[in-house]
Amino acid sequence: MTEKDLITACKKQERAAQKLLFERFAPLMLGVCRRYVKVPEDAEDVMVAGFYKVLSKIDSFTGDGSFEGWIRRIMINESLMLLRNNQRIKYTEEINPNLDATEEPTIVDELSAGAILALLDELPPGYRTVFNLYVVEGYKHREIAQALGISINTSKSQLILAKNRMAELVKKRLGVRCD
Repeated sequence: MTEKDLITACKKQERAAQKLLFERFAPLMLGVCRRYVKVPEDAEDVMVAGFYKVLSKIDSFTGDGSFEGWIRRIMINESLMLLRNNQRIKYTEEINPNLDATEEPTIVDELSAGAILALLDELPPGYRTVFNLYVVEGYKHREIAQALGISINTSKSQLILAKNRMAELVKKRLGVRCD
């Protein structure tokens, strides 16, 4: 079944199509939720709530843009809602906006996707959330600030601190001295 046929069938509330949509996208979307929500069971709950929203709001999908991207945005919003409702996101003070943040940590080929996810789990929720939104999802600082109810400078400082912390964690994981 093509994606277009699947969407059309889901709009008609055909159960078999809804099941197929879930089976097709659930593994990927669980990964999206898992990047934001540390506890695996909570991430699964967020994903299920997200799919409920996908299926109940599928008529609002106009076909403009990627269907997967539309689902991903719903999953991210559901994840952020859980984090906001549990008030687990704590942001540090803004750092000096003139701080030079041009040095990018290098990507280390030796780390598996599972190891990277484990490293993300070691970041405080505020760092992890901003890092995911900016680095993984491609959001701009203005969008992150709006979504999280923080200032643009707080978003920028959280990203800098998250990148620095990730670099430390990668070095530690690989046994590189951090002098």
